[in-house]
This record gives sequence, structure tokens and C-alpha cells, in this order.
Amino acid sequence: MKLFTVIGARPQFIKDSAVSWAIRAENARGVGLHEVIKHTRQHFDVNISKLFFEKLYIPEPDYILGVASMGHGSMTGQRLV
Repeated sequence: MKLFTVIGARPQFIKDSAVSWAIRAENARGVGLHEVIKHTRQHFDVNISKLFFEKLYIPEPDYILGVASMGHGSMTGQRLV
């Protein structure tokens, strides 16, 4: 089963760290879950995002939107795609 996770700002990183941990725990029991991560890159500082992934043990994202440099309307539209 695939679980699709969208993260971008600090609250989503914190929440997803628990989800990612639970997925790894279930997979250790042979459940067969796969988390697909889409990163909106809302943080303007790429190093902060990288730090969240490393310190919270979240797998690298499968997709990166890079919406941080867009206006609010474009950013919202891009997230909906």
C-alpha cells in the first residue's frame, strides 16, 4: 500500500516524522507500506529543510515542488496539482 505525504513547513515535518516512524515499524513486521513524500519546499532555506529530513529521520522526498519562490496564488495552484 502507498501512503502519500505532503510536507513543506515545520508542522508537517514534525507530523510526518511520526508517520514515517510508524511505517518503518510496520514494515519491520512485514506489512509492506510505502510512503511517497512530496516536498513543497516552503522553507526558503534549503539547509533548514535538509536538517529536518536528517534530524527527524524522514526519508528523502520522492517529489520536490519548489514553490517557495512563487506568489501565493501560484503556490496554491501548484500544491493542488
